[in-house]
Amino acid sequence: MSSPRLLAIVTEPLEGIEPIAEIRRRGNREGVSLRLVVPAVEDSPFKHILGDEDPAHRLAEKRLETSLSELSRHGVAAEGSVGDPDPVLAAQDALREEAADEVLIFERTDGQARWFEDGLFERAKEQLEPPLRMVVLRTGGSGGAHVVGVEEAVAGTVADDEDEVEISDNLPRFSPRDLAGIVLGIAGTLAAAILAAAAASGGDSVAGAGAAAILIAIGIALINLAHVVGLTLFQSVHYRGTFARFFSTLALVGTPLAVVANLALLIAS
Repeated sequence: MSSPRLLAIVTEPLEGIEPIAEIRRRGNREGVSLRLVVPAVEDSPFKHILGDEDPAHRLAEKRLETSLSELSRHGVAAEGSVGDPDPVLAAQDALREEAADEVLIFERTDGQARWFEDGLFERAKEQLEPPLRMVVLRTGGSGGAHVVGVEEAVAGTVADDEDEVEISDNLPRFSPRDLAGIVLGIAGTLAAAILAAAAASGGDSVAGAGAAAILIAIGIALINLAHVVGLTLFQSVHYRGTFARFFSTLALVGTPLAVVANLALLIAS
């Protein structure tokens, strides 16, 4: 019986007995046939967008070397390579070169995860065919990384089309909440601007309530501009973490408040 073919996606050095034991768990008497792919991930989504891959590639090579050495030290033979900065695309590229019986994705706990890991397993279930296993690790302390959770998914998991909406082939897909924030931001900014113009026209000079209304309109316009631009950039790198939620919440909450404030200033003027 041939050994199972495993593809492991590793974004940090693979160190410690527990993650290696998780790799061995699906082996047989012949062991496992393991390929390691280390995505050349940048430190932030903005560096990812800029495409400065050389430093990230060098760091990924060091992580790969450390991981292969650790595996060899524990008696696990493996081959490896540096892959696309997007872990899911890196897995897809590796699977096109050679099939695998299972894909393992090593993630960190919520408190230690990097920007690109938020929703990584969900994207993998949508886009990868083989059975998947996500191994959640916690680093720190003695003995290297510790396994704190394992989640498995069968092959061919398909995403719900209602989860995201495609506007154009040239734009990333947006969730209904994202689209609501964009529409509300555009309509609310226009409403705040109209109310500010009306408040400012109440006197011979722009002062008091009119000036405050104009500042509010400018402020909410800048917020919503940052929301739309930031959301598009975040979605283009599949980031849905804290900053993406912050921008969305700020637009959904701040825009109605700006309209109400300018309406009150118009009445007061």
